[in-house]
Amino acid sequence: MPPEPGFRVTYRRTFRQEDFDRFAAVSGDDNPIHVDPEYSARTRFGRPVAHGMLLYAVMSRVVAEAFPGTVQREVQMMFPAPTYAGDEMEFDAVVHSAAGEGATLGLRIVAPDGEVTCSGDMVVRWDPR
Repeated sequence: MPPEPGFRVTYRRTFRQEDFDRFAAVSGDDNPIHVDPEYSARTRFGRPVAHGMLLYAVMSRVVAEAFPGTVQREVQMMFPAPTYAGDEMEFDAVVHSAAGEGATLGLRIVAPDGEVTCSGDMVVRWDPR
């Protein structure tokens, strides 16, 4: 049974450049904006930024651990600001609505200065098995 609307889980994680490098190796996405500090220093970001799919993967784990037995049905995520190595990021998932065996979760990743680096929604259902 889904938790009540308003139920929130929070997880904190500090990424390292090694996390970006390992994700690049596993995913094949070795864009220099993620893995080359010299290159990324010359971009508008000023330093390497996290892969969006890395952030999605961590958020998916947060949801899976906080809401055991859920299956993702839909997800929409936007990345309005960069996530950098060395910053302690706050991952939040809050139940916006719940009905029957499903729920809609609001997702956010927030930087130490309060800037939202990722926002979105995830629709989940509880696996009947």
